[in-house]
Amino acid sequence: MALQWLDPSSELRILLCLHGVHNVHSTINFMEISRGASEPGILVYLTDMVELTDQIASTLVQEGRDTVTVTLTDKDVTQMRDQITTAVQAYVEENGDGITIKRMLALSKFDGMAKHICNLAEDLMISLVILPFHKNQCANGTLDEGNPGFRHVNRKVLRNAPCSVGILVDRGYGLVEEISRSVRSFQVAVIFFGGKDDREALAYAGRVARHPGVKLTVIRFLLDSDSENASRRAGNYRINAAEQEEEMKLDDECFAQFYERHIAGGHVSYNEKHVANSAETYATLRSLEGQYGLIIVGRGGRVNSILTIGMNDWQQCPELGPIGDVLSGSDSSHTTSVLIIQQHSLKGELDGVDDEFSIM
Repeated sequence: MALQWLDPSSELRILLCLHGVHNVHSTINFMEISRGASEPGILVYLTDMVELTDQIASTLVQEGRDTVTVTLTDKDVTQMRDQITTAVQAYVEENGDGITIKRMLALSKFDGMAKHICNLAEDLMISLVILPFHKNQCANGTLDEGNPGFRHVNRKVLRNAPCSVGILVDRGYGLVEEISRSVRSFQVAVIFFGGKDDREALAYAGRVARHPGVKLTVIRFLLDSDSENASRRAGNYRINAAEQEEEMKLDDECFAQFYERHIAGGHVSYNEKHVANSAETYATLRSLEGQYGLIIVGRGGRVNSILTIGMNDWQQCPELGPIGDVLSGSDSSHTTSVLIIQQHSLKGELDGVDDEFSIM
């Protein structure tokens, strides 16, 4: 279950998660740019991620497979859910043509919340789960330390989800008051190195490209064509030539389809960045800061890419992948939000997500 193979005539089903009221505006903006055409439209299961504590739950009833019916007694949680519902319903009533909203609740201890979300995704036949990043932006633009419990949940969902998963790092995305329906004023970029996750990110960007208020730019990173340098660099790494050739073929086919559908007509801009190594890749990525309101990128899934090898060594949050980690740099006052997308993978195939990770 992935966007790349979703029938364009089928309704897109999204499980869109929130931690609280502070995620509402970024959630609304995400629905806005993801809506596509009113037919077939999108079905959004808006899901509150609430840690289960003794103070919150008064009644737990088991109904079938891991389905929990809960009566909330904590006024803060109830008010939070009411505020979220009111804000989203107001948006849908005014601007929500083609958007259907259904409210859900993932109420669980952190150790069980990922399973709850994955079961919802499977039962509801979801194509894309969107999770908020566990860190929030401070007043000075940097990111705080975040909630390790939600980080634990995000990493387990990445490993076990039955569909594609996105992590949204909000660095001002929620501050965008209204994305125009007539003027292409909201700047979005999608970065393409290659690999299955980047192909999935490109598939999602195809939906964003249809929004009349979005100016989408595709930035493709390519290896510098200097044959001597390229040969020397390639000699330093172990490369599975057959696997790399197959991936490059898939990348070229996917990109050619996107180019013909969106770029050739002039609606989507296209740039190429020719870089020689991961150091140049890093510098180029950092230079994009502030140019776009949102950058979409694949989490990983690349085969022996000389352009990103070694970047894993300095990652702060491996669950974002090397590119997403650089772009979201929690130690700087970035103003560009980042959406990191991972295409559905079988359990056990994910780099950087340790089975033994647990809450300290």
